[in-house]
Amino acid sequence: MKKLTSRGIAALTNLFLACVVLAVGAVCFLPSVSAVSGVDERVFYRGNSEDGVSLMFNVYWGTEEVGRILDILDEYRFQTTFFIGGCWADDNAECVKEIAERGHEIASHGYFHREHDKLSLQGNLDEIKVSVDFLELISGKKVSLFAPPSGAFGEDTVNAAESLGLKTVMWSKDVIDWRDKDADVCFRRATENVSGGDLILMHPMPHTVEALPRILGYYRENGLKVITVSENIM
Repeated sequence: MKKLTSRGIAALTNLFLACVVLAVGAVCFLPSVSAVSGVDERVFYRGNSEDGVSLMFNVYWGTEEVGRILDILDEYRFQTTFFIGGCWADDNAECVKEIAERGHEIASHGYFHREHDKLSLQGNLDEIKVSVDFLELISGKKVSLFAPPSGAFGEDTVNAAESLGLKTVMWSKDVIDWRDKDADVCFRRATENVSGGDLILMHPMPHTVEALPRILGYYRENGLKVITVSENIM
């Protein structure tokens, strides 16, 4: 893919945002759908790796912290997956490009952090597709995973993701760093009873960054490696 200049990115993102506003306006008039039991069998809550774990960084904020996370991951030579919100990506296109260029997996976390269990099938399609198209445009990488914001999804969410060629991903461990702003707590939740196949949810928070070297060191000392979510759920 031809490399985009900063001016080119700005023009494309402005055009893209205009399309998003129109799409979201239409979605607001669609009926909502609640979660349907039985859909979980198509959703990944953990992976299959015997010695690999995946850190899932959900990104709607924390640009500075994202940069620090990338540096720490480089130091340990680990690669993982960033589930990125489209509206954050619109303001941080260069950061998205850097995540991809450093070898990490780019995945969708929706566009406006909506409650996907309350969206219709078309509403889910619109919200997910616009984020995927935008992330692929900026990063030059194929997006194949979707993580619903707040873990809220219904049958229409999973059906919409599947129709777009995406796998829906949840998590097996959550450090809850958005609520509990304590590096020691983050470390404990990311390492306690950890085993191969775990999908560990994190966010770009200062205390998460503080705990990250200890977390990665613990994994390495205990024979675990950090891999992308796609590698883990193969």
